[in-house]
Amino acid sequence: MPGMAVKHITKIVVDFVLLSIVAIPILLFFLLGNPYERGFNCDDESLRYPYKDSTVSTFVLYVVGTFLPAISMCVLEWFRVRREPVGKKVVMCGREINSWFWAAYSAVGPFLFGCATSQLTTDIAKYSVGRLRPHFIAICKPDWSKINCSEPYVDPIPCTSDDAHRMKEARLSFPSGHASFSAFTMIYFAIYLQARFKFKSPKLVRPFLQFVCLMMTFYTTISRISDYKHHWSDVLFGFLEGAVVAVLVAHFVSDLFPEERHSKVTKHQVLALQDCHEGENENNTIRTNLGE
Repeated sequence: MPGMAVKHITKIVVDFVLLSIVAIPILLFFLLGNPYERGFNCDDESLRYPYKDSTVSTFVLYVVGTFLPAISMCVLEWFRVRREPVGKKVVMCGREINSWFWAAYSAVGPFLFGCATSQLTTDIAKYSVGRLRPHFIAICKPDWSKINCSEPYVDPIPCTSDDAHRMKEARLSFPSGHASFSAFTMIYFAIYLQARFKFKSPKLVRPFLQFVCLMMTFYTTISRISDYKHHWSDVLFGFLEGAVVAVLVAHFVSDLFPEERHSKVTKHQVLALQDCHEGENENNTIRTNLGE
C-alpha cells in the first residue's frame, strides 16, 4: 500500500535525521572542541606517570565495538526470520522489502542510536571537566623555571610541548571514553543475546557468548588504568555511564522485550476481569439470597 510505504520511508528518514543530530556534535567536539584548561598542584604524583601507547587503540575500540555487534545482530535476525514470522513486508519505490530488512533495522537502529548518545554524553563531560590524564606531565613537559611551587595551585601551566593533539587529549581524562563505549556496546549486545538468542543449542552457548562480551569490556576498561590513560575513577564513571545507557536503550528504545510490555498489560487485564467477575458473583449471590 502506498500509504504504508510512505509511513515506513518517513520513519527511516526521521530516524536518520535524529541519529545525525546526536552524531554531528560528536564530530564537532573532535574537530573543533577545546577542553576546559585547569591547573595542577606541583606535588600531585598522580600526573607523573609515563606516556604509553594504548593496549586497545581507539580504532580497534570503535571498529570492533560497532561492527561486531551490528553484524552479529543482522546475522541472528536472518536466522530468526527463517524460523519464525517476524518483521514486515512493505513496498518502497516499487520494490518489496523483505522482513529480514525490517528485523535487522529494528535491531541495529537502536544500537547505533545508543552508541551515539553514549559517546555524546561522554564527550560533553570530557570537554566540560578537562581533567588531566595520569601522563599529563610527560606530555606537557612544563617549564619548571616559570612555576612557583610555593603556590598550592599552578594555573595556567607553562607547557613546552608543541604537540597540540596530544596536549588536547591529555586534558580529556574524565570520564573514560574507552570504558563508556565498550561498556555500552558489549553490555547492550549481551542483553540482545538474552532476548534474541533462542535457538536450539547447548545450554551454555548463550551465557558463554555473553561472558565473552563482558570480558571484552572488562579488559578494555582495566587496560586504561594500566596504560596510564585514566585515573581509576574516570574508568569507573565511564563504565557505569555506558552500562546505564545500554540498559535504558535496551528496555525503552529497542523492541527487544515486547513480550514483557504485553505480559504486563495482560496481567492488569486479567486482574481487572477477575475483579469484575467477583463483583458479578457477589451481586448474583445477593439477588439469590433476597429472592429466597
